[in-house]
Amino acid sequence: MAGFVGVLVSDPWLQSQFTQVELRSLKAKYIYIKREHGHVRVSDLPPAMAKVKSIKDAVTKEEISSILEESYPDTGQEIEFEQFLRECLNVQAKAAEKLGGAKNSSSFLKASTTTLLHTINESEKASYVAHINAYLRDDSYLKTYLPIDPASNEIFNIVKDGVLLCKLINIAVPGTIDERAINTKRILNPWERNENHTLCLNSAKAIGCTVVNIGTQDLVEGRPHLVLGLISQIIKIQLLADLNLKKMPQLVELVDDSKDIEELLNLPPEKMLLKWMNFHLQKAGYKKPVTNFSSDLKDGEAYAHLLNVLSPEHCSLDTLDAKDPTERAKLVLDHAEKMDCKRYLTPTDIVEGSTNLNLAFVAQIFHQRNGLSISSKKMSFAEMMPEEVQASREERAFRMWINSLGITTFVNCVFEDLKNGWVLLEVLDKVSPGSVNWKHASKPPIKMPFRKVENCNQVVRIGKQLKLSLVNVAGNDIVQGNKKLMLAYLWQLMRFDIMQLLKNLRFHSQGKEITDSDILNWANRKVKSSGRTSQIESFKDKSLSNGIFFLELLSSVEPRVVNWNLVTKGATDDEKKLNATYVISVARKLGCSVFLLPEDIMEVNPKMTLVFTASLMCWSLQQASEDSETSEISTDDSSSLKAPSDGEDSSSVAADSFSNLNLDDAASDTSQVENISSIAEEMVEVSPTKD
Repeated sequence: MAGFVGVLVSDPWLQSQFTQVELRSLKAKYIYIKREHGHVRVSDLPPAMAKVKSIKDAVTKEEISSILEESYPDTGQEIEFEQFLRECLNVQAKAAEKLGGAKNSSSFLKASTTTLLHTINESEKASYVAHINAYLRDDSYLKTYLPIDPASNEIFNIVKDGVLLCKLINIAVPGTIDERAINTKRILNPWERNENHTLCLNSAKAIGCTVVNIGTQDLVEGRPHLVLGLISQIIKIQLLADLNLKKMPQLVELVDDSKDIEELLNLPPEKMLLKWMNFHLQKAGYKKPVTNFSSDLKDGEAYAHLLNVLSPEHCSLDTLDAKDPTERAKLVLDHAEKMDCKRYLTPTDIVEGSTNLNLAFVAQIFHQRNGLSISSKKMSFAEMMPEEVQASREERAFRMWINSLGITTFVNCVFEDLKNGWVLLEVLDKVSPGSVNWKHASKPPIKMPFRKVENCNQVVRIGKQLKLSLVNVAGNDIVQGNKKLMLAYLWQLMRFDIMQLLKNLRFHSQGKEITDSDILNWANRKVKSSGRTSQIESFKDKSLSNGIFFLELLSSVEPRVVNWNLVTKGATDDEKKLNATYVISVARKLGCSVFLLPEDIMEVNPKMTLVFTASLMCWSLQQASEDSETSEISTDDSSSLKAPSDGEDSSSVAADSFSNLNLDDAASDTSQVENISSIAEEMVEVSPTKD
């Protein structure tokens, strides 16, 4: 049995400056240099450092060389890995000074594209812990550990087995994880613990969390800023889950004209919450619009008016007589407590303008008493709008996939956020590095309509270069929000991405393109080689609906991952759903980043089943690649590498199974060699352990 160990550094402080994702990337660069030259010298470092995302945009190779020479006048001096890490921090600090001193200084984490919070105060930690205590206190497994003391750091120990985070995801979006797939023994071995964290991270991505910069080892270590950053995202998703017109048609009352309903459909949850708050504040006669969850709420006046209009029996405008903002905030919370809303923040949090806690507080007020009409003509109009279930599911899958790529822009609604072309250009730059001419791209906010058309024209032009089917498609079609066209484009782009990854992994393809038939044949051969008889004719094969073929495929690539005692015959719809939910959770637990829903399997959506199978194929080929590459590298660097066992970790695939293999944005042949080193390095972190 194998346990995930990670890249370990002897100096705890130095280790704390990097996430496992960063350490793996930097270790791969270091090993690549050593393989090429037989050693790593100071003079070898500038080209490698120039590819590090937090450095490359700030300093040139020549400037990096000058910085290194300050510490090492002899550029021929050999460098150990930990020295390399220290010099990366040194160069990054100098780069930050160049950009504007302490104002722009940041850790490697802050330089990444993640949206996680990296400094969370004690008040926020206490609020998240209180939320966990409230929602998970009755869980049969966790009740032994709950309630957690909000004033302590016990939360960071409890999350180390992965169970609590998996359960919290299911509270946020029920049914995301089949809890039968969670390892819940009281004492877990390293492999089982890593499986839980892999399942957690892949499931978090599938509900919309940004986990670009978190590895399973970071969760095993219980790193506070990463753990709380992930928890805050999960809780936010839970609190804002119902803030949309489909789940709560009453929200249609927020607009005056029926023409605005479609705009309301595409409004991000945070903006919907602000729109709801301002709707009631206008009714209360409050003149200042609230545009954020921070500075606009510091004086407590908006809260006083909001609670008064929603619950006049509990809150009067006498609250405004308090001159001290802290005293006024305390009165607001006293009134809110009578509505069962005092859970997330303190008077100090209001006065200091804590964005996260204010958002959570307003969301809870909304859930307790939204003040909207139960029935109205406009509400009935909203209910008559076409559901477009299939398009909605596909939009969700593509949205989660885009957000998992680690692009700068976070997508709340595909149909709205992609209209200006910028997000699509960011995605294209990820799946086909170097394809975008950024000099001819306009970054939001874009006021001139023709600039949006220019962006989208480039999107179409690059798509044709990638051989996507875009007959009679123009950039203006995207600007106009043609849903059918946008979904078709994204489907082809997702397919292109996974096919390119397969092509890179499948070295014996000799440069040939991977086809749908190749994936189908691989799946059938895998299942047959495991001694089972199931076969499918295509990704439209109705036999896929019971989930059994996929479970057999999962079992063939990793025999221990499926518990056949939990599998049903798939004879009824309920049994099919149980199997489909289990299939998705097992795949995520294995290390595949997948975005389909159980309904996609049950209804045999050929697009989603193709991408799902391709993800499994990627994982399987990744293991073969890691085996061979690690063996090759071991002969050159046996002192620093450990050979993998059959149950190796797959968190690197989970972190980016659809993204390009490049560690950064280089696209040269030498960078591809470095990529293979990176794949091998993922396995360096797995050392054999016994159950």
